[in-house]
Amino acid sequence: MTDENKNSAHLNRRQALMMMGAAGAAGLMGPMAIGRDSAFAANADASGQLVLAFSQEPTVFNPLMPHIEVDEGLHYAVYDTLFDFDPEGEFFANLAAEVPTVTNGGISADGLNWRLKLKEGVMWHDGTPFTAEDVKFSLELLLDPDFRSFRSTGYKLMQEITVVSDTELTWTMSAPFAPMAAILASTFIVPKHAFDGVADKNNTVLNTAPIGTGPFKFKTRMAGDHIELEANETYHLDGPFLQTLIMKYVPDLNVMYTQFKSGDIDVVGLQWITPDHLAEAKGLAGKVVQVTGAATFESVGFNMMRPQFQDPAVRKALYMAIDKTSIINALYYGVPSPTETYMPSQSYYFNPDLPKHEFSIEKANALLDEVGWAKGSDGIRAKDGVRLAFSNSTTAGNHLREQAQQFIQQTFAMIGVEMEIKNLPPAVMWGDYWMNSEFDSVVVGLNALAGADPDTSDYFMSTMSPVRGGSGQNTFAYQNPKVDELLIKGAANFVPEERKAIYQEIQAVIREDLPFLPMFQYAVIKGWKDDVTGPAPNVNNRIDSWNVRDWART
Repeated sequence: MTDENKNSAHLNRRQALMMMGAAGAAGLMGPMAIGRDSAFAANADASGQLVLAFSQEPTVFNPLMPHIEVDEGLHYAVYDTLFDFDPEGEFFANLAAEVPTVTNGGISADGLNWRLKLKEGVMWHDGTPFTAEDVKFSLELLLDPDFRSFRSTGYKLMQEITVVSDTELTWTMSAPFAPMAAILASTFIVPKHAFDGVADKNNTVLNTAPIGTGPFKFKTRMAGDHIELEANETYHLDGPFLQTLIMKYVPDLNVMYTQFKSGDIDVVGLQWITPDHLAEAKGLAGKVVQVTGAATFESVGFNMMRPQFQDPAVRKALYMAIDKTSIINALYYGVPSPTETYMPSQSYYFNPDLPKHEFSIEKANALLDEVGWAKGSDGIRAKDGVRLAFSNSTTAGNHLREQAQQFIQQTFAMIGVEMEIKNLPPAVMWGDYWMNSEFDSVVVGLNALAGADPDTSDYFMSTMSPVRGGSGQNTFAYQNPKVDELLIKGAANFVPEERKAIYQEIQAVIREDLPFLPMFQYAVIKGWKDDVTGPAPNVNNRIDSWNVRDWART
C-alpha cells in the first residue's frame, strides 16, 4: 500500500463536514468505526458459503435505474462506488485512490472544480480494465434523456467531465453543491462496454447478469427464490472472504425468523427479526441478536395527485386518526421510537421542536365537519363529488405492517374514511406501482438521506417526481415551492451550523404539509450466526450488505 492510499482511507472529521458537506458536528453516529486498507488484496482464501435473507426480492440489477433498498443488497455485493460512508459518517475510498478534499487538491476552495484520482489495475468481472471512461459514462448516463435514471440531483450540475487519463478525471460544477460527495458515495459505477452497440440503454446485459468491480460476481438467479454470487478473487480491497454468497428471498417475516432459528439462514437482512420475536431471539443459542438504530422512518404515504388528498385538512385529520402509540406498543413491542419527521433523531440536523402528534377521533371528526367533508348515507365522507375512500398498499407477508393497516383501517372508519387494504408481492409493490406513483396510499419505510448528508432533494423536490416527468424518488408527487427553495439553499451551503437551520425549517414545512404521516423511526433487530463475522450496523447506508466484502465464516 502506498503512503498516499494510507493517508486517504479516511478524512478528518472536520474535513468531511466542511469540505464535503457531510454530516454535522454530531453526525449520524454508528456503533463502531470500520478501518479500511485500500491496498489490493487479490484474496485467494475465500471459502465457505453464507445465506443472507431479505424479505423482498432484488429485481433491479442495474444500479443506475430506479430501485429500492433491497436492490442495493445486490448492488453492494456486485458493484463499487467511488467512495462510501462508514458507520461514523466518515468517507473511505473505494474505486477512488483518495477521497477528494480541498486539502488534497481534489476540490477547489469555491467547490466548483473537482479532480478525481482512481485506483490503478481494477478489473471488471469479465476481465475488462476499469478506467476513468467508465466513471464518465456512468455519471453522464444518469442525465441521458433516453435512460430511466434513478436520480438527477447533483449530476445535472456537473459540467465538462473530462478524462485526463485512465485513472484521473475532472469536472466543474455550475454551482457549489454541498451534498455532491454524499451523492457520489451512493453512486455505483457501471461498465461502459456493457452498453456498446445497445440500442436501448434501459435494456442491457446488466439487467439480467450484472457485471461489476465488486467483491462478488453474479452467478445464477432463481426468480422468486434466490440469487447466487461467487467470490471475485482479484478484488481490489480486502476480501471477499466467502466463496459463495446466497441472497435468499423470504417474503413472510414469520417464516424468515423460523428459518433463522432453525439455521437455514445465516444472516437476517431486510426486514430483519420482527419485535414480536425479540424476547425469544435474544435467547437463541449460537446466534448474535442486536437492536440497532436506523435512518429509515415508517409512514403512511400519500399519492398527492389523488383528489382525496388535495385538502390539507384531510391529511391532518387522517394523522389525528392514527393511534401511533398503540401501534408501536402493541404491534412493535415498543422497539421503534415515534417520530414527526423523516430525519433520524441521531442526525445533527434533526428538528426536536416539531408539533407532537395527537391521537383524537373527536378532533379529527370536528376538523372534517368544519371544512365541509360531510358523511353520506353509507357513512363515508364526501365533498365536491370526491369520496374519502382510497386504497392502502404495502408488502404482502409483512405481518406487522398488515396488522398496523387493519388497525388504521378501523380508526379511519371512525372518522368516515374508507381505506381498502390492497397489498402486493414485494417485486410488484416496489416496482412500477411504487416508482410510477400508481398507488393511492402506502405504508412504507424510507431512508430519504444521502448517506450522512441531510439533503433530501431526491425525495421532496418538486422536479424529482417520476410521475410528473422528473428523475428521482419523489413518488409522493409532493410539490411545495418553499421546500424547493430551502433545498436549493441548503445544498449551496457548506457550513453545518448554517445548514442546520435550513434543514430544520424544511422538516417544519413538511410536518405542516403532511404528504406522509410519520409514525416511527426504525430500530431494527438484526441477527446472524455466531460463526459469522463482519456484519456491522451502519446508519449511513440503507442496506445490510454495505460491507459484505468483510463478511466471513470462522
